[in-house]
Amino acid sequence: MALSLTVNGDHLASTADPTTPLVDILREELHLTGAKPVCREGFCGACMVLIDGTPRPSCLTPAALADGCEIRTVEGLATQGQLNRIQAALDTSDAVQCGMCFPGMVVSLTHLLATTPDAVREDIRAALTGNICRCTGYERIIDATLLALATK
Repeated sequence: MALSLTVNGDHLASTADPTTPLVDILREELHLTGAKPVCREGFCGACMVLIDGTPRPSCLTPAALADGCEIRTVEGLATQGQLNRIQAALDTSDAVQCGMCFPGMVVSLTHLLATTPDAVREDIRAALTGNICRCTGYERIIDATLLALATK
């Protein structure tokens, strides 16, 4: 079965087995390594991508379910070399940690900013549910997200 994927704006074809996890196609075929297959059970958030605008764990998404969908990875969030609002705020606030969980957090928070422009701390915490980080207490990430929300 030939799969048709649109990843970060590029139309691509894959001949991978339809049951192959999307994260494996992204990493092995497309060399997009931002999504990390950490738990392979969908609870850590390190492999989060946007599928048709909705955050989804790519480790639990069979390639067949992504067929014909618009997929955005953390590599596709910047536009013409310019960081998006959350990426810039996390950088400015020096909130970036080791990099294992961060791509998934950036994807989840990008979705939050796009869908909840008046988000408050509780909304940010809820958006980060399912994104597990072992390096931080999340407060700097939440503060950076509030900064991004104030920067329109």
